Amino acid sequence: MNVEFPVFKTKIDGLDKKFDVVNPEQRREYFQAKAGKEIEKIKNFLDSGNTFIAYLLGKKNSGKGTYSKIFSEIFGMDKFIHISIGDLVRQNNQELLDEKTKDAKISELKKYYRGYISFEDAIDAVLGRSTSNLLPTELILAMIKSEIAKNPKKAIFIDGFPRKLDQISYSLYFRDLINYREDPDFFILIDLPNTIIDARIKGRMICPICHTPRNLNLLRTKEIGYDKTQDKYYLICDNPDCSGYGKERMIAKEGDELGIEAIRDRIAGDEELIEKAFTIYGVEKVLLRNSVPVDKKDFVDDYELTPEYVYKRNQVNGEIEVTEKLWTIPDDKGVPSYSLMPAPVVVSMLKQIVDILKL
Repeated sequence: MNVEFPVFKTKIDGLDKKFDVVNPEQRREYFQAKAGKEIEKIKNFLDSGNTFIAYLLGKKNSGKGTYSKIFSEIFGMDKFIHISIGDLVRQNNQELLDEKTKDAKISELKKYYRGYISFEDAIDAVLGRSTSNLLPTELILAMIKSEIAKNPKKAIFIDGFPRKLDQISYSLYFRDLINYREDPDFFILIDLPNTIIDARIKGRMICPICHTPRNLNLLRTKEIGYDKTQDKYYLICDNPDCSGYGKERMIAKEGDELGIEAIRDRIAGDEELIEKAFTIYGVEKVLLRNSVPVDKKDFVDDYELTPEYVYKRNQVNGEIEVTEKLWTIPDDKGVPSYSLMPAPVVVSMLKQIVDILKL
């Protein structure tokens, strides 16, 4: 990808306390220590009735949903809405297929629909009855406008739009289309090396009961199991709200062993979209980098780096020993790098948003 994402420094001289950024309580303390002033400024901005629109653009599995979730943890859902276009389309599809909700949903979408094809043909495309596999952009806009109408005057993170190159032009005038005429809007562009995406997919595991996701090598659970017949380690669900807590074996999704190869074309399309958005004038950009070169390790604290877990079974007592080490990967340019935890990436996002909003 021919876009240069700067390395953002999150290490603060004199701040020696170490935080467990996976723990929600410690993560709150971490954000106050690293970006407390910025958080206060954004809170005051939102509390004053102001809003903004942010378009999240990144490769698949780049962390868009994770960053949005952390943002909502900090500021609360009463001031903020995260709209995932994929989830929104699936939700609308279900409501259109359900005879109990179908008529109300059609009436709702028709209210906001404007397009070059008939509304009926657009609905057929959603339901898979159309000969075209493409979902009309105009119908996606109607879905977004309908969703926003249910959550008036909230800051908006839109994940998955624009999704194609020909939708870029819509994003340039999107705030006008949804009547947020005075709201500042900006792109949040996310850079993530393909090696990280590959590892995230190959190591991904989910609980078959509660569907909580984890990663065998990068985001483990408290308890680890060992399958003698397959000579493989596995994770055991640690979601306290799950009926399988402490006992259910987490499983890999079929096809995940292929890693990034299964979505190579999608990744190439995402990269092209990011490059196009980067060249647009008149729309500010937040640039998030999910890795830091090894030779710039002093820009971050060690606990902000993604660890890699290595397992070894004690041949005497059968216990599984877990060791943790820094995970080094080549970025897309071949530069030896460390992967960042989500928290420091969000710190850089908060500081850049404050600059864009001129707070």
